[in-house]
Amino acid sequence: MKNKIILLEHGSGGLAGQELISRLFLTHLGNPVLSSLEDSAIIETSTGRLAFSTDSYTVDPIFFPGGDIGLLAVHGTINDLAMRGARPMCLSLGVILEEGLLISDLENIVLSIKEASEKAGVPVVTGDTKVVPRGKGDKVFINTSGIGIVPDGVNISVKEARPGDIIMLSGTIADHGVAILTRRAGISIQGDLKSDTMALHRLVQLLVETLPEAVHTLRDPTRGGIATAFNEIAKTAGVGMDIEESKIPIRPEVEAACELLGLDPLYLASEGKFLALVAPEYAAQALDMIRLQPEGMDAAIIGRVTKDPAGRVVLKTAVGGARLVESLSGEPLPRIC
Repeated sequence: MKNKIILLEHGSGGLAGQELISRLFLTHLGNPVLSSLEDSAIIETSTGRLAFSTDSYTVDPIFFPGGDIGLLAVHGTINDLAMRGARPMCLSLGVILEEGLLISDLENIVLSIKEASEKAGVPVVTGDTKVVPRGKGDKVFINTSGIGIVPDGVNISVKEARPGDIIMLSGTIADHGVAILTRRAGISIQGDLKSDTMALHRLVQLLVETLPEAVHTLRDPTRGGIATAFNEIAKTAGVGMDIEESKIPIRPEVEAACELLGLDPLYLASEGKFLALVAPEYAAQALDMIRLQPEGMDAAIIGRVTKDPAGRVVLKTAVGGARLVESLSGEPLPRIC
């Protein structure tokens, strides 16, 4: 590896993090399940298939417009299970607390976790708490793991992407990333800037149960945004992607904030949206179904999977040009999820 020490960019979800995972973790721990690098691992058992996922959260600030670190942790793990078509069953909760954290802040986070898990119907069934000395942490770090059941006949995977698939996005992009950045920087933008964090499992379940053969791939564009998610799919499946910039839904206030701050919204996190690669014969029906649900009212078809150029993502710009879209490189927005 070119770097001898860990940098913030190793946690961005972009190229540096991918290199770290590939050259260190997969070199020493790699196996067929882990090396697939899906949102959740699928475990074959004698009674069926289980989905298993884990994620850690270090967001700063821990309270932000539209949610907090507890809400984010519950939704994030539920969504990772949903991206494999699984029905989430239960969660674990690991909390690392820094000495000096206000008990009232911790209680508010726990109440958010309670509200989110109850609303989703996915209980927290086990957990652990540790405390580190003042200055050795950053208020609170959370790890959540989740287990879900994959229905028979469901085989949703990044590897299942195929030429001809229609690319759908379940709603507007970059809401979470912009909400975190503006709150951290104390910037006020006219409009309702808030995180889009929400659980997506019920929307996915409706889609999978109603159109079981339609969905080939699902991905939630968290760290690294939709640009990095596109590239992960394209490189893993060996396909190309043509994306229409003008079709990508984005809120005007989010677009204005990105222009003001010089950020590309394609690389900013969304915590309540998913990309779906759908067989073309089901695309119109799937889109109508998603738009009827509150989680997907802003859904749109934004592109198509192609055979060539394999492993590449081409963005057709709003002004009529075209450019290659690469994975996130560097660390434009630290500590967002």
